[in-house]
Amino acid sequence: MPWIIGGAILGSSLLGGRSAQSASNTQAQSQRDAANTAAEAAKFRPVGTTTRFGTSQFTYSPEGYVTGAGYNVSPELQAYQDRLMALQGGALTGAENAPSMFSPFQTAGTNALNLANQYIRQSPDEVAADYMTKQQALLAPSRDVESARLSNQMYNTGRGGLSVAQGGGLGAANPEQQALANARAMQDLQIAANARTAGQQNVLFGTGLANQAGGLFGQYNTGLVNSLSPYNAYLSGAQTIEGLGQNALDIGMNIGAKGMSPTAANALWQGGNAAAQSQYAANAYNPYATALQGVASNPALTNGLANWWSGSGALTTADKTLMNNLYGGTTNYSGGAGGFS
Repeated sequence: MPWIIGGAILGSSLLGGRSAQSASNTQAQSQRDAANTAAEAAKFRPVGTTTRFGTSQFTYSPEGYVTGAGYNVSPELQAYQDRLMALQGGALTGAENAPSMFSPFQTAGTNALNLANQYIRQSPDEVAADYMTKQQALLAPSRDVESARLSNQMYNTGRGGLSVAQGGGLGAANPEQQALANARAMQDLQIAANARTAGQQNVLFGTGLANQAGGLFGQYNTGLVNSLSPYNAYLSGAQTIEGLGQNALDIGMNIGAKGMSPTAANALWQGGNAAAQSQYAANAYNPYATALQGVASNPALTNGLANWWSGSGALTTADKTLMNNLYGGTTNYSGGAGGFS
């Protein structure tokens, strides 16, 4: 008796497992189909376009994916671009010759800077002292002549030993010689003031030369930079033409991008996946496995079979009816065909 129940359970499990496996395979294939449909809807499909300035073209793989893209500038713009590129050669040569062309600025700047260093190297006091020494050296000969003439004149007129009291704590002095000494003292004071000014001007002049040197070097560098302006202008023109031709490629890519529908692709995937999951329960159902499971789990039937099998008692009318309903009355377990009797 137990092997009948066990066989029923095993049979129901095998039938149910096969149905579940088949349903899982069907569900997986349905999900793959939904994913393929969604991927197809989300593909990027740019299109070749033609504008006044150029044309674009795209190549695709057999699976429908973009494998290449390109564009061509219109013949008229291509001719303009070729002319600009030809001019670039001469412009680049001019830029290469710029260092020698603007070298005078560099030479002048170097000379001015060297001269400025000579002036700035001296302090204002040093310049003033040098100024005083040189001015005194210039005045010495004339002063010597002037002093000799005055002494000779005083001696010839008998006034060589004349001296007059000056008052205060000063001793007596010859009035004419004192006047000459006072005049020279005032002259020396003026020379000292001029020496101080010369020291200050020396620094200012040296600084000015340094600034001029910087300006000359700046003109040299500016000349080098500006020498590339024609080359950059021609190159910019060529790039502008290239961009006009590339616009056809951009338009084709924008059209393809607008044709993509991620929302629709997601809806297709969600719908297909939901349908596959809904169909899984129906595909997994097996009526034979359910019937065998019901037989194995029916206590009335198992008790009746146990009584019949052990010979301890006959099947009841209800047992016979249940068995005949389950097995369609095809087997007479009492020894003949036609069902249970």
